[in-house]
Amino acid sequence: MVRKMNFYKKFNDDNSGQGAAEYILLFGGVIVIALLALTIYRSYMETSDKSLKAKDDIIDVRNTILDNRTHV
Repeated sequence: MVRKMNFYKKFNDDNSGQGAAEYILLFGGVIVIALLALTIYRSYMETSDKSLKAKDDIIDVRNTILDNRTHV
């Protein structure tokens, strides 16, 4: 009887798998957030009227910065 009590007490106090379970939940949450972000980003890209061109965007940013420097 004492052996059974010691076994149950030891089994009840064992927390060795808790860390792994927390990492799995954390990783799952990160995956869900990433999938939501990709879905939102994809819908944004599909509804965009003009095509996105990195070269044109960089030129626009540079021109805006230069314009702001001359006005100050």
